[in-house]
Amino acid sequence: MANSFTQTDMIPALPVEAISLADARPAEERPPVRIGEKELKAAQDRLHKYQEGKHNYDDRVIENEDWWKLRHWRNFHNPHGNGIENKTQAYNEKPVSAWLFNSIMNKHADAMDNFPEPAVLPRARDDEAVAKMLSSVLPVIMDNCKFEGTYSSAWWDKLINGCGAYGIFFNPRLNNGLGDIDIRRTDILNLYWEPGVQNLQDSKDVFLLTLRDNASLEAEHPELKGRLRDSALNAKKYHYDDYVDTSDKSIVVDWYYKINDGTGDKLHFVQWVDDNILYASENDPAYAESGFYNHGKYPFVLDTLFEEKGTPAGFGYVDVCRSPQEYIDRLSGSILDNSVWSSKPRYFIKDSASINAEQFLDTTAQLVNVSGMNLSDDNIRPIEVKEMSSTPLNVLQQKIDELKETSGNRDFSQGATTSGVTAASAIAALQEAGSKGSRDMIKASYRAYTEICELVIELIRQFYDEPRTFRITGESGEPEYIEFNNAGLQAMPQTEYGVEFMTKEPVFDINVKAQRSNPYSRTAQNELALQFYNLGFFNPQLSDQALATIDMMDFEGKEKVRETIRNNGTLFEQLQQMQQTAMQLAALVADQTGDTRVLNALEAEAGMAPTQQAQSASRNKSMVEKAGDQAREAAASR
Repeated sequence: MANSFTQTDMIPALPVEAISLADARPAEERPPVRIGEKELKAAQDRLHKYQEGKHNYDDRVIENEDWWKLRHWRNFHNPHGNGIENKTQAYNEKPVSAWLFNSIMNKHADAMDNFPEPAVLPRARDDEAVAKMLSSVLPVIMDNCKFEGTYSSAWWDKLINGCGAYGIFFNPRLNNGLGDIDIRRTDILNLYWEPGVQNLQDSKDVFLLTLRDNASLEAEHPELKGRLRDSALNAKKYHYDDYVDTSDKSIVVDWYYKINDGTGDKLHFVQWVDDNILYASENDPAYAESGFYNHGKYPFVLDTLFEEKGTPAGFGYVDVCRSPQEYIDRLSGSILDNSVWSSKPRYFIKDSASINAEQFLDTTAQLVNVSGMNLSDDNIRPIEVKEMSSTPLNVLQQKIDELKETSGNRDFSQGATTSGVTAASAIAALQEAGSKGSRDMIKASYRAYTEICELVIELIRQFYDEPRTFRITGESGEPEYIEFNNAGLQAMPQTEYGVEFMTKEPVFDINVKAQRSNPYSRTAQNELALQFYNLGFFNPQLSDQALATIDMMDFEGKEKVRETIRNNGTLFEQLQQMQQTAMQLAALVADQTGDTRVLNALEAEAGMAPTQQAQSASRNKSMVEKAGDQAREAAASR
């Protein structure tokens, strides 16, 4: 008997009913089993090899998290190599400064200021309508997935550990059981791939490990009762502040792999816990031949910061800047120790000096008892602490500057200025020049975002069979409600002379742009609009020159400004034609009636400036109508 798979927030969604251990049908009625104990054992062996290959990277990720949380003193290396376990015991003071934290925080702020927005472009003219619909629907799907929060979390991982990971699945439990796309942040610590591959899609297998509560698993799969045990898998863990009890939990493994049948890659999916297979797409008749997802790709996208050979994951700012941050804190510890020693007097006292030590150390005591009469400076002498030179302070400042330079987080990028730079344009230019590194990182994330959108479109193509209603923002800015399904994304037969010779599947390109949420970007855009107005770009008489200038520029909303200028020029030409027609009619009336008042008024209008002509357009129209009536009356009288 088939068991329907229960979706949780911790495992990828299954779009079908899972074939579980509880299938009670006779053997001859069951679908062929392609994934059994032998295949599972081989997959488990490969997972262990993948874990061994990723061991060093996982340790580095755990350490990086300590640095990010300012708990990094335990990770300081021992420069003396003397085998001391507590490598920081020489320091009484262990300060932690947030220079590295501040650099990462500012990079993250740059990324969120340029949050991406997709535009779908067709590759064929007959796909333009579907592409336009997808451009409106994709942002709504992203909002439904709460992608902004996912994007923010992945960017923290990218900056700290060098790689942000996304999982793009179809969740059948969303949208009241109709199912919908689900995009989640994936913990890179729980994702495993074939060691040595540069591209995740080239890996033989991809494994995702998730810790699940045993009671929840047994409720979803009653056949697991009494079969769950301590897992042989040794999953890496972060250094948590809270105690995390995993005694009543089990590791669930999601196994993705590809099979090439000569027509392309077929993606298949297996989920197991311990030695129990919960689902295998190759054992499911609905997906045995077509694959789990039709796009044939692993449903994961990795956004790498600094690439590293032999791995799809890279390294981040913590890896680059941890050395100057370590020396900043070490020097700060030494300076603080010296300051404490200098501010708190200490004394040498001879054993023969009979001094009451408690009274001596009590600063409130007015009298200190001394035995004997031979008290001298030789019996008690203050310990002199040499004043620290300026060298450690200079080195400390140099290390701080080094960290700023290395991370590209100079003062101007944070809005601070130095003496001599006060002009807003100069500050803006320095900020723009200092953000080259951020722009480069953001472009890399846009490439990853493009891959996410492509996978989303493929899931729409596969699963959006039923129409769904979306609220989008129309061209007028008002909300509109549209129905959308995958009918326009399916392969269509191509015919020539009435003969079908091939099928064509719509393919799209993704153009990613920033939503321009940065206040500075909005201010610059507003100033640009005012400059256009002051320079006469919207003067109809100068439309040709303005259009030539606009074509050489690049800014947000260029096409809309271009259209406005073109429309102004067209309106000006129409007004000139109307004025000429009106003057001809007025001249005809003057010849017939001798009344030249209308003609004189139109000639006066012709002498006005173009902007004034535009303001008197309504009056010209009435004059034209009056002249036409007079002309018709004159013609009738003749």
